[in-house]
Amino acid sequence: MARTVWDSSVGKKTVMAVSGLIMLLYLVVHMIGNLKIFFGAGEFNHYAHWLRTVGEPFMHYEWTLWLIRVVLVVAVVAHATSAYQLSRRDLRARPGKYVHRKARASYATRTMRWGGIILGLFIVWHILDLTTGTVHSGGFQEGRPYQNVVDTFSTWYGNVIYIVAMLALGLHVRHGFWSAAQTLGVGSRTRDRALKAVANVLALLLTAGFIAVPVGVMTGVVS
Repeated sequence: MARTVWDSSVGKKTVMAVSGLIMLLYLVVHMIGNLKIFFGAGEFNHYAHWLRTVGEPFMHYEWTLWLIRVVLVVAVVAHATSAYQLSRRDLRARPGKYVHRKARASYATRTMRWGGIILGLFIVWHILDLTTGTVHSGGFQEGRPYQNVVDTFSTWYGNVIYIVAMLALGLHVRHGFWSAAQTLGVGSRTRDRALKAVANVLALLLTAGFIAVPVGVMTGVVS
């Protein structure tokens, strides 16, 4: 039964919608946590340490954090796989161009695929930069995330990569939230306007919230 659902376009769209909402929930929490950097190094570093001790003593050190990571990896892989397979299926269904041009889609709709690729590449860079320290500039300091964040956003390329990715994220969320609502049957003629408004607000808040951190470092508010 699971295979039958997965093989259908509706099933893949449902997987995309659910996995997208899981990632959206994480992004909201992650953004709120990131903004703690404006309260100083002690507050931010303490928050980062707390993430590793959540659930103790029932959960061992970092078990909850690793559980969250596993759920996120599954969500990202499911989302990307569904998007790719739906895209290939769509192209096979209409290999030729339309005789009549379709109505012009929104900028977010037309850039969903490229936005997804940008975000996928950004996730890899972000992990290598601030989690493993592999590509980190200035010397990665284990257990001192505040200093690591300041190091990253003290470089021009760190700011460019992050800000471009967050703009792509805003566009992705703006279209994806509304699309997920339609897929899961939440949308209707009377609720569409409200759902689009929520999508716009979420996209704006997430983009502004995440970009506030590199801007804070660039302007010296965070140093």
